[in-house]
Amino acid sequence: MGGIDQLPAITGGVTRRVRRTRLVLPAVLATGLLGLAGCSTEEVGALKRLGMPVAASDRAVPIHNLWIDTWIAAGLVGFFVWGLILWAVVAYRKRTDNDALPRQNRYNLPMEVLYTLAPFIIIGVLFYYTISVQNTVLAKTPQPAHTINVNGQKWSWTFNYKEAGNPAVGNDVWEAGTIQKTPDLYLPVGETVHFNLSSPDVIHSFWVPAFAFKMDVVPGRANNFELTPTKEGVFRGKCAELCGTYHSAMLFNVHVVSPNEYNAYLKRLADAGHIGEAKGAANAYPEGGQR
Repeated sequence: MGGIDQLPAITGGVTRRVRRTRLVLPAVLATGLLGLAGCSTEEVGALKRLGMPVAASDRAVPIHNLWIDTWIAAGLVGFFVWGLILWAVVAYRKRTDNDALPRQNRYNLPMEVLYTLAPFIIIGVLFYYTISVQNTVLAKTPQPAHTINVNGQKWSWTFNYKEAGNPAVGNDVWEAGTIQKTPDLYLPVGETVHFNLSSPDVIHSFWVPAFAFKMDVVPGRANNFELTPTKEGVFRGKCAELCGTYHSAMLFNVHVVSPNEYNAYLKRLADAGHIGEAKGAANAYPEGGQR
């Protein structure tokens, strides 16, 4: 009987908690909105891109669109599922102590067909758009303006600029990095660049986050891609494959500059004696050995 006598007190406690929740929830939402209102322009832009960096190449745009559209699709599916859950909670809640349980079914054929077909439809749609974007990103032009052979070696990068036919340069030139020296990759804004990727030792991965693109660098396999830089600036590049002991040193800086600055930089490499093609480790280290 003592337990029955305590029921009003328990009910009163629950009621107070519900009231507190109704007061706290709007306050939390209001605080969140104020926080968003205080965000800088850069932070708001990052939120609109859902965390993706600012696009700096023509191949980044379709990838960004696919990324955002995928999150929108995932959000719609999530809201649909949450709506079904809330509807079931409200429609079948127990209103009085005398309410009987809803009718229990061993199976529901229409529901099971929906649960089976819906994931296949969602996957099929995402697969179609993924392949479409992949074909766009990997498309190549008959005559790219520039060709750069990229060698990923233990533990840095070598960039070979194939510019012997460029009157403003007149030679093939190269730039090689070391564990101590991060190399620079120069690219002309608005001009198509063809990249050939190779490795003399282990698997690496060429990645520039601002380009929204990366590709593996595999020994004995010729991988290649093209893109056109669309935004001047300095961007970070790195190896996206855990390639070994000094993986953390496999960084490079990407300088997207005007065509005139691009040619001037290559002329400086030629004047410094970096003429011809470097295959990686032999030119990356002055003593000719690997570390």
